[in-house]
Amino acid sequence: MMKLSELEITEELKKLEGWEVKDNKLHKEIQFESFNQAFGFMTRAAMEIEKMNHHPEWFNVY
Repeated sequence: MMKLSELEITEELKKLEGWEVKDNKLHKEIQFESFNQAFGFMTRAAMEIEKMNHHPEWFNVY
């Protein structure tokens, strides 16, 4: 996979609601109504992330 230029990143982020580059990392904050909803989302995302062999830095604060 080729690394995107800063211009390419800026253009691609325009297509994604709520995403930004923060401290040279992709960042999005998502709020859920309950811990169960947040944990469910993280579980579903983790299954896809594992398939990609990706290791994001993410947090769940309730």
